[in-house]
Amino acid sequence: MNRQEFIQKSFESGLGCCALWALIQDSPAGASPSPADDSQMKFEKEFVQNWLSDLLETMGTELDRATQVKLMEGCGRGCFHRFQFKQDIAQQGKGDLQKLIQAYKKNFEIWQEENLVHIRYGEVSSKCYCPAANYRPAKPNDIHCECTRTTHQTIFETALGRPLKVDVVESLRRGGKTCHFVVHLS
Repeated sequence: MNRQEFIQKSFESGLGCCALWALIQDSPAGASPSPADDSQMKFEKEFVQNWLSDLLETMGTELDRATQVKLMEGCGRGCFHRFQFKQDIAQQGKGDLQKLIQAYKKNFEIWQEENLVHIRYGEVSSKCYCPAANYRPAKPNDIHCECTRTTHQTIFETALGRPLKVDVVESLRRGGKTCHFVVHLS
């Protein structure tokens, strides 16, 4: 899967699925969406975006950083379980670091340096690839990046069968030129 397919699948499975679900609920089988359906989808998309922004803003002002990170880690693990291609990466690399790295190469830039594995979304990225993050302004030390960090951690831990530490090296949402994570193998 190339980067464009990744973006498309992420969008279709992210916010796009909410809008599609709402459309399907009110449309007869095989019917094309009417302008009223389109308006309803836009309304619901905006509602979900605003609700998510309110939730994350409240988390940022009412909760300590450790609790915020725990909540985002739960989202990251959920993202792993929600998307088959992420589970496939872990399955293809089951028990073998080199196979895991090869499976990752289908979607990400990845390389190993001694006891570190780097995962990067290209040298430069034009935007965040998470549909849940794209409608909110980025912030220094953006909490949303903990979700993505945990998704990669879950892929590695599932494949290799042991706990591992993953750090955010840089991210677009935190002012970087790309998203870059590092897995500590020891």
